[in-house]
Amino acid sequence: MSKRTGPEKMQVSFDLDEVLFVSPRTHKTEPKLPFPLCKIFTERLRLGTPELINELQKLGYEVWVYTSSFRTERYIRWLFRFYGVRFDGIVNGFRHQKEVQRNNKTILPQKLPNRYRISLHVDDEEAVCSMAGQYGFRAYKLFAQDDEWKEKILQRAEQIKKMDQLSRSEL
Repeated sequence: MSKRTGPEKMQVSFDLDEVLFVSPRTHKTEPKLPFPLCKIFTERLRLGTPELINELQKLGYEVWVYTSSFRTERYIRWLFRFYGVRFDGIVNGFRHQKEVQRNNKTILPQKLPNRYRISLHVDDEEAVCSMAGQYGFRAYKLFAQDDEWKEKILQRAEQIKKMDQLSRSEL
């Protein structure tokens, strides 16, 4: 965790597969990385991903990846760095198993963003989004190709930020 001073920064997390990593056959994508990087990092980013993440960070949000995939943190950091993106935190399948599932006999959901104080998690899976209320986190379900996805996520993040500020001021 990073050292914090002053008011807490709101955290937004994104799933990778079918959210930030998409197929160019079904989605508009960012340009491929140049050779030879495109042979190492074969995933394609949803069009507007770097712009959205950088905009959220400029607005004062921490931006995380929360994925059930077992890609290494190093791989994820490097891939996005080539697109000009730096994440504030990454939770992959390894970290989730170690820090969230641990020795629990009950199988927990594949993602529990609130364990990392994440205020909004963006995912494409109905199962993850439908469990949000039950497990105490907020989720935004990202549908397939959507040209307005960035604006919708920014709008939802701002709504949650205002709700959180209101609830803190009432304490």
